[in-house]
Amino acid sequence: MADRDVQVDVWLKDNLTPWDVYDHGISRILLHQHTAFQEMMLVETGAYGKALILDGKWQSCTGDEFLYHEPLVQPALICHQTPKNVLVLGGGEGATVREILRWHTVERVVMVDIDGEVVAACRQWLPEMHGGAFDDPRLELVIGDALDYVAAAQREWDVIISDLSDPIEAGPSFALFTQEFFRDLQNLLSPGGLLVVQAGSVAIAALTLHARLAKTLQTLFPHVVSYCSTIPTFGEPWGFLLCGDQPIDHHPDPAAVDQLLAERTKGGLRAMDGMTLLGMLQTPRYMREAIAQEQQIYTLAHPPQI
Repeated sequence: MADRDVQVDVWLKDNLTPWDVYDHGISRILLHQHTAFQEMMLVETGAYGKALILDGKWQSCTGDEFLYHEPLVQPALICHQTPKNVLVLGGGEGATVREILRWHTVERVVMVDIDGEVVAACRQWLPEMHGGAFDDPRLELVIGDALDYVAAAQREWDVIISDLSDPIEAGPSFALFTQEFFRDLQNLLSPGGLLVVQAGSVAIAALTLHARLAKTLQTLFPHVVSYCSTIPTFGEPWGFLLCGDQPIDHHPDPAAVDQLLAERTKGGLRAMDGMTLLGMLQTPRYMREAIAQEQQIYTLAHPPQI
């Protein structure tokens, strides 16, 4: 498409690899500020609605966020079947909590995010994402460091969801993607509890990080399932890791899943149902082979690094 056919004011270049760039056309900048932790922008795009950008990196947008947040949350809750207490690390937009609060069985959600300014901005500007989740009495919002919260938390969680900033190798959040931190999360799970981690791109050029995260989690959990979702504005498929001490059914009955969702949630899902879950849990061969061949695990002594 010729540039003259596109009505944009600003192009945001999202570097996927040193050789690949996704150009996002920005029609309006809604908010631009530097928080105590990062640079934040809220923008409007022509094709995908409003978007959150942190430190120049695309986070999510109203047009296709459901293709990230539903796969992040729903497989773990469906596998658990009766989640009551759920811990979320990160999740500033509020969409992760929104997905959890669909469940009638959920009694308590704690969301821990380090940047209160981002949370406040998303609460104001992105109601399409949080859907009023911040006003639900079941939610306890904690503005603070996930490391500190986890260190003081109790063993009571049915599901823990790590929706932390991208696990960029050599990034400042490397400690949150190490064996030591994952062990701390494992120790907070109730019997039969599940951990799900957003685990980076599973594009061919970026697959190493996902494979090493999977290998790291396999040193702690006997059952780790790697799955992914294609999110158009990410420009690449995105990976997740579902972990537990009990077997995870890779071949759930779609009709049974649909009945579970009908009985125990308020509905409104756009991506997830029984058939979608069944397909999602069939890990592609290239991902299975990359994980099987990987030997390195992430620890504080040997953290993610380029």
